[in-house]
Amino acid sequence: MSAEPDQGASPADVTETEAVADGEAKGAVSAPGPDGPKKTTRRFPLLTRDTARPEGGGRAAGGDAPAPARQWPLLTVLSTVGLGLLLTAFDVFRVGTILIGLALIAGAVMRWALPGVGMLAVRSRFTDMVTYGSLGLAIVLLAMMAQPDPWLRIPFLGETLHRTITT
Repeated sequence: MSAEPDQGASPADVTETEAVADGEAKGAVSAPGPDGPKKTTRRFPLLTRDTARPEGGGRAAGGDAPAPARQWPLLTVLSTVGLGLLLTAFDVFRVGTILIGLALIAGAVMRWALPGVGMLAVRSRFTDMVTYGSLGLAIVLLAMMAQPDPWLRIPFLGETLHRTITT
């Protein structure tokens, strides 16, 4: 079972357009038409040759800027996580892990607010925001509930854990 292109075009005749600057929609393919040699259609190509960059995956700064300046959102998140790991290594566990969680939450906020975040964009904007935000929130909450002397106490959690372990 193979998918045949419309209007008798063979897979060799269907080519994916690279340039969006000509006014063509991204993902449009060119196929021979009855009126001329090539006609732009909105059909998907039979073979996927490349993956699309995530929305917002462009550079955060212009192409003439040095590489670190172009990727400042990712470098901000990574350096904050690195600082949090360093604090955790120096036995400031709670503050270090909260800093790691806040770095991920900041990544979610940057993914939402900025049009281009460079390599911080991994998936779609929504998926990145949910992933970064939920992981950051979970890390912050777990760091605040860590023993001894938790900063955050959830009343039903101890009883639920006790019932789960004893049964």
